[in-house]
Amino acid sequence: MKKFFNLPVIIAATFCFLLLSSCAKNSEPGVYFLNFKPETDKEWAAAAAQFTEETGIPMKVVTAASGTYEQTLRAEISKAKPPTIFNINGPVGMINWQNYTADLKDSAIYQWLGDKGLAIGENGKIYGIPYAIESYGIIYNDAILRKYFALPSRAVKDINDASGINNFAKLKAVAEDIQAKAAELGIFAAFASTSFSPGEDWRWNTHLANMPIYFEYRLKNVNDLDVIDLTYSENFKNIFDLYINNSITDRKMTGSKTVGDSMTEFALGKVAFIQNGTWAWTQIAGEKGNVVEMQDIKFLPIYTGVDGDEAQGLCVGTENFIALNSRAGQAEQEVSLKFLEWLFNTENGKQIASGKLGLVTPFTTFSETERPGDPLIKEMFRYLADQNLHSVPWVFTTFPSQEFKNDLGAALNAYTVGTADWDHVRTTFINGWAAEKKANKQPG
Repeated sequence: MKKFFNLPVIIAATFCFLLLSSCAKNSEPGVYFLNFKPETDKEWAAAAAQFTEETGIPMKVVTAASGTYEQTLRAEISKAKPPTIFNINGPVGMINWQNYTADLKDSAIYQWLGDKGLAIGENGKIYGIPYAIESYGIIYNDAILRKYFALPSRAVKDINDASGINNFAKLKAVAEDIQAKAAELGIFAAFASTSFSPGEDWRWNTHLANMPIYFEYRLKNVNDLDVIDLTYSENFKNIFDLYINNSITDRKMTGSKTVGDSMTEFALGKVAFIQNGTWAWTQIAGEKGNVVEMQDIKFLPIYTGVDGDEAQGLCVGTENFIALNSRAGQAEQEVSLKFLEWLFNTENGKQIASGKLGLVTPFTTFSETERPGDPLIKEMFRYLADQNLHSVPWVFTTFPSQEFKNDLGAALNAYTVGTADWDHVRTTFINGWAAEKKANKQPG
């Protein structure tokens, strides 16, 4: 019996098969990462391609144009296929995007955090995990400190090396004695210049001002405040006075000094201490005439005299917090977590993270040899590994505005040169904070 084939039926069936196959392929769960740094667009794309090649899981990266990240995120998050992984910029970002952030408390990447206090969340839930960190504190030249502790005439007799400096009282005693014996030590002063040249006051109006606000938040168990009491004003004053009273530059002359001037003073071995961060090593090493050896670059926490100084670590933070979209499908969430686990806990992934992407990650999955050899970064991880210490998070991301910081910097400068008292700093801090926070809440 001759068989007849209905060609239109075959074509239709074939078309339906191909259509269903395409739909199945398109419905395969994938990862969508929204990147906020245009300068790393190619590197994230390469990471995505490598991940897909190794796992078969599709992944795409979209990079927001410079200065448009929040706008781009708002547009993309409402689409049928929204980002499954995105960035939030600290506690403020967490509040803004909390309706879209999944709880990561049970995730592997949270468990891998060396210091879980670096994550952001509330009510027992974790909404953002840092994936690249920096740190700042008081950098010191240990060669000068060793020379000081070898002096028979030193006033501080109860400790024998820099490791004994574990609170404000000891820091103050050592710094003031180094200042008094500067000539004997062959240096000019204990601390580098306090910089107040225009635009050069960020170490004080942001990084140092982080300290009293962090302690107030901790005391009140909050992530932000519309009104502050500046409860730790005297502690803020303690450390600032130590800087300006034991500096290479007379306090009345600080208005002409830049951060670069301070870094040069430290690199040339003229001073023992300078407040700065992990980014400072390249400046020190690159300074013409640098005399500070890599092995002598060390960190101390910024002690201020708050009870429990001895348990304080460095100021560690980031504006790079990874978040998982809680409104993405369960399958999309699962493969997105697989990508993060691949990036931060496989040989190829870690090479991309620390190499191509240049991330200094806070995860215990990275060995010392898998991180940069920068001495200040090594110091940061030395502190992070000490389970008896707690890091001070970067709460300056909650500061109300640049205008607030500018006014605070001007008040600190006026205090430094002697045209205002500390009460002027305190009232500027408190009143400026309240005014700018209120202005931020005004419609329009």
